[in-house]
Amino acid sequence: MGPQEERAASERSDIDARSLERAQALVQRIVAERHDRPSLVSRIAIEMGAEIIEGIRQPGDDLNSVELSKRYRTSRTPIREALMLLEKEGLVDVPPRKRPRVASPGIDEIREIYRARAVLFAMIAGEIARSIGQEGLDRLKAGFRDMEVAYRSNDLNAFVWANVDFYELNTQLAGNQTVKRILDSLLLRTAGLRRLSLSRPGRMARSYDDHARLINAYEDRDAQLAAALIQSNHINALAALESRIGQAP
Repeated sequence: MGPQEERAASERSDIDARSLERAQALVQRIVAERHDRPSLVSRIAIEMGAEIIEGIRQPGDDLNSVELSKRYRTSRTPIREALMLLEKEGLVDVPPRKRPRVASPGIDEIREIYRARAVLFAMIAGEIARSIGQEGLDRLKAGFRDMEVAYRSNDLNAFVWANVDFYELNTQLAGNQTVKRILDSLLLRTAGLRRLSLSRPGRMARSYDDHARLINAYEDRDAQLAAALIQSNHINALAALESRIGQAP
């Protein structure tokens, strides 16, 4: 491997490490908010959940509690508790009398999740457009600029996490705590799917364009257009997943 190849490999490693850290932070927030568990159980859940989100562990992969107990130098009990936490968040399946495995949602379940998110975020976008002040608009513009930088540099991982941050900011600004709790319950289930969707040819460009138009709708205080744009973005993301995972009906 020559100097250029070594530098490229090092840069990819740094990018992957940053993305993994972001995934760990996301799992930590959800697990910490929802579950009170000993620190070791939380640590195992955070690290395993991040590896699933990042695709280090693929859907359907076995999760051998014996191997994991060796990795974490602990008994199998904290491993089982951590996997049960991840099962509640939709990242792991723990079938009766069978080995736990990484969850492998079918296309029907993915459709349900994305259609639910589309409706809920349409509600949020409408509320934001009707009530947002200049400070909130400036924060959304800053979040969109992060997406733009990632898009211009063709950095898929950075775009994915800028997208996660942008939607998290939308849920905060809308101030609808009931809807936010529902969306948080779906958040970990979609984190890995976003990368899969946005990796489709032309999908990142289309997503970028959709969000540029959404910012304009927020500036114009056009609630109907904002709701339609954010809903359309979710439906487009679902279509990309359908073409990758299964055929649309």
